[in-house]
Amino acid sequence: MNRLRNSTSPYLLQHADNPVDWWPWSGQAFAEAARRDVPVLLSVGYAACHWCHVMAHESFEDPRTAALVNEHVVAVKVDREERPDVDAVYMTATQAMTGQGGWPMTVFMTPDREPFFCGTYFPRDHFGQLVLNISRAWRDHREDVADRAKQIVTALAENASATARALRDGGPGGTDPTLVGDGLGGEFSDGFGDDQTGAQFREVTDAAVASLDREYDGARGGFGGAPKFPPSMVLEFLLRHHQRTGSPDALRMADGSCEAMARGGMYDQLGGGFARYSVDAGWVVPHFEKMLYDNALLARVYLNLWRRTGSELARRVAEETCDWMLRELRTAEGGFAASLDADSEGEEGKFYVWRPAELRAALGAADAEFAARVFGVTETGTFERGASVLQRHADPEDTARLARVQNTLLNARASRVRPARDDKVVAAWNGLAISAFAECGLLLGRPDFIAAARDAAALLVAVHLADGRLIRTSRDGTAGAAASTAGVLEDYACVAEGFLTLSGVTGEARWMTLAGEVLEVALAAFGDGAGGFYDTAADGEPLIFRPADPADNATPSGAFAVAGALLSYSALAGSARHREAAAAALGVLPAIAARYPRAAGMGLAVAEAWLAGPAEIAVVGSLADERTRALHETALHAATPGAVLALGDGTEAAVPLLTGRALVNGEPAAYVCRQFTCLAPVTTPEQLRKALAVPS
Repeated sequence: MNRLRNSTSPYLLQHADNPVDWWPWSGQAFAEAARRDVPVLLSVGYAACHWCHVMAHESFEDPRTAALVNEHVVAVKVDREERPDVDAVYMTATQAMTGQGGWPMTVFMTPDREPFFCGTYFPRDHFGQLVLNISRAWRDHREDVADRAKQIVTALAENASATARALRDGGPGGTDPTLVGDGLGGEFSDGFGDDQTGAQFREVTDAAVASLDREYDGARGGFGGAPKFPPSMVLEFLLRHHQRTGSPDALRMADGSCEAMARGGMYDQLGGGFARYSVDAGWVVPHFEKMLYDNALLARVYLNLWRRTGSELARRVAEETCDWMLRELRTAEGGFAASLDADSEGEEGKFYVWRPAELRAALGAADAEFAARVFGVTETGTFERGASVLQRHADPEDTARLARVQNTLLNARASRVRPARDDKVVAAWNGLAISAFAECGLLLGRPDFIAAARDAAALLVAVHLADGRLIRTSRDGTAGAAASTAGVLEDYACVAEGFLTLSGVTGEARWMTLAGEVLEVALAAFGDGAGGFYDTAADGEPLIFRPADPADNATPSGAFAVAGALLSYSALAGSARHREAAAAALGVLPAIAARYPRAAGMGLAVAEAWLAGPAEIAVVGSLADERTRALHETALHAATPGAVLALGDGTEAAVPLLTGRALVNGEPAAYVCRQFTCLAPVTTPEQLRKALAVPS
């Protein structure tokens, strides 16, 4: 045990058994540093600080890292709630030197208590290297270090004085001292690379929006000409970019495309759900096949459009699409089937199209005329042999009549021969569906959607997971042979992301644990050794070459999807290793986005999540409490791009983001963190919205 064992601070006592030779804040600690002629490491945090625990587990409990600390510095641990004065002084220095602050706070200073390097969280390897670099600079560049420290202290003092005068006199605020880059040539670089990565991602995403705008069809929505496919991943990126930057161009393209698709023939105006693509540039005539993955991706896109704009059209389409998946694709075992065929009775689209005479037979003359006007059914037709694909370019004022007509037509259509269903369950596509159903269920007030997500996840665990490996397909509850249907990278990525989303919505930590296990296999079996990924596992069937296509196609690329799952997991688990793996997986993004941004939508969306933090939101309280439910829903509704969500009752912390989280004065609370740095907890939805609105 170190010198913290007699502390009254629970936070300090958490560190009392560390192999780090901690000192409490005291004159003796600085005297010891002077005696040994070494710098002082000041580590400041508090008991409920998630990322403080992460750094403790990674670095302060690691004997090798602790040995480096003990050899090269005197380590001082401070509870910010016990010593707010110490915290305030060095937090000012941290913010001045880095442009941001938060806890854990990491400061290196002279034995005279003068700081010369500040930061927040550092991963273990980088922290250990940083300690060595600090020690080397202390030994080899003492005069530079001492001068830097004195300059910082002088600047801080002058700024504090100027600020005090401004407060007294009502004048402008104090000066803003520039404390970074004082000629030590990167001696203190931690090597983490977030700043450089972020700068690159900002450049790439901005350029992608400009490039997409040049391809955007301003008259008809979507990108390029015929045929037009739903650009699901690109739309997700544009919505995230708009939320982060406020870009009107990004929102214009996303909103315009979503409305055009939802009002055109590619969307089933009676039963909901999207067809595979439009054969024309105006979204009039679809290829009538309906795929699970398209609808899962688009349900989430429309939900996010509604979250951003309040569009009632977007809300309706998100809910109708989920209802369609439940009604048409759900299997007896609780999973979701792959697709519906385009044909019935040997004709493509026969199940879906209408002629004026068919409307009159189903509705009578008056309602048939109304339906023809609303849905664009004409004598000449928009499809083959005088048939029309239903569209809905405007909403009639008489909504009750519309609902009655739709219901009558839907019942009449049910008597037709239905398209065949491909009822195999595909792991990756079910992962996409789990994410969509979980989020739509929470935000749209549909507990049946959440239950469906849980059932699909349970099926994947029971049938598709075998000895830690994913089997890609199953049918009637029986998995395909592992040798011939081994999961590919997109299966691991999308299933992991689905589990993580479900964990945050339900508060059931087992899903996050399973996601972590799936991602470990992805890293070990699919990695190429240079940060990228193959699409097949190393022990998979050998082919004439091993495929590795990082670009999106109809579904997100495995590489981009796994980057997103790794980033989400890193935020929930406090794992810098997973965050670094996510960045490495996005290493191909600039090249793809520069040449063909429409094939980089998922990668660009993940880059937006990175730039937004992503936000890490922990909600603590019982879901039986209305206040907890309000915080939980607000957390997802107001979340920034790619935010992760954890829910717990404060009694256990199987999800690391919940570690140390508790009620605040007996009230449910929400904790918001970004990039391993946490804000104070909040207890009301309005406070939570404000916390989530803080720029990252």
